[in-house]
Formats: sequence, structure tokens, C-alpha cells
Amino acid sequence: MSKVILLNASPRKNSNTKMVLEECAKEIEKEGVEAEIITLRGKKIQSCIACDKCMEKGNCVLPDGLDEIIDKLREADGFIPAAPVYFGTARGDIMAALQRIGRVSRHGDKFLDWMVGGPIAVARRGGVTLTLQEMSMFFTINNMIIAGSNYWNMVIAGAEGTALEDEEGIETIRLFGRNVAQLIKKVRD
Repeated sequence: MSKVILLNASPRKNSNTKMVLEECAKEIEKEGVEAEIITLRGKKIQSCIACDKCMEKGNCVLPDGLDEIIDKLREADGFIPAAPVYFGTARGDIMAALQRIGRVSRHGDKFLDWMVGGPIAVARRGGVTLTLQEMSMFFTINNMIIAGSNYWNMVIAGAEGTALEDEEGIETIRLFGRNVAQLIKKVRD
């Protein structure tokens, strides 16, 4: 069965980002594709140190838990990273994770090639389009396929637990989830 990994970059236990990913995952699973949400919460993701050990080892040597996520991505057909917007852009740990995941793939078995997905941004006010642009670059440089929706993959939410109040944003995410699943099925046929 095809599978999508959804990566939650929020440090909060019951975050808006988590709520958004849960809605997205439900739609993916309705389409007959497995969805697994993984969190960076509690991990101290380091930036790439350009040691090039991934070229030799096939994985990253930094011992912060990112290799377990990389191994899950190797078995997946889709990838959706989601970030809360802090100070107008994506949190640093998600960008560090994406850079290292991409480097391992590009210097090794190219497990990201033709993987379907796209980023999601969750914010109180501003920075959502910049965050989406920043995270989208990961997809294009890694030979991946970005699925669309009827608007940008963003949800506006302030206090923790308010994400579902942005009905338009949630509907955009639901359609995006369905599109990711449908595109995976078309690509894998």
C-alpha cells in the first residue's frame, strides 16, 4: 500500500499544525493511501555540517533522530512537511531537517525522486507565503512532484486549538490531501 509521511514541525503537543495534519491525513486515508504523522517535537534537529558522510553511509551521521524519519521516507510515496510560522518564516528545525533529508537523498539512493507532496504553513498572521516558498524549494531541487489545491496550503490560526476555525484553509488542506493521494495512485500505476 502506498504511504505518505506527514512531518509536524510544531514544538507544541496539541498544536494547530498537528490539527491541520490530522485533517490532511484523514483525506489521504479516505483515498486508500496510508498516512503517518511524525513529529519533530522533543527532537533537537541540528543543521547540516556538510561532512559528506551521507555519501559513504547512506544516512546522516548526526545523532538527533532524523535518520529514523529518513528511513520512513525511503519506504514512502509521499511527503508533507508542515511548519508553524515563527517570525515570518518556517521554524529553523524544519528547514534543517529538510536540508539534511535532501542531502542524504541526493548523495545516495535518491529516495525522494518522484515522491509526491508539498508543504503546509500555519500562522497567526503573516509569513505564510514566504514559508511555503521556502519549503517548496526542497521539493523542486529533489526532483519531487508538488500536488496543488484550490489555494495555497495555509491555515490561519492564533491560539492553540483554533486551526479548524479557518474553514477555507482547512478545506484547502483537505483537497490538497486528496490530490496528493490521487496523484500518488496515478504515478504508481
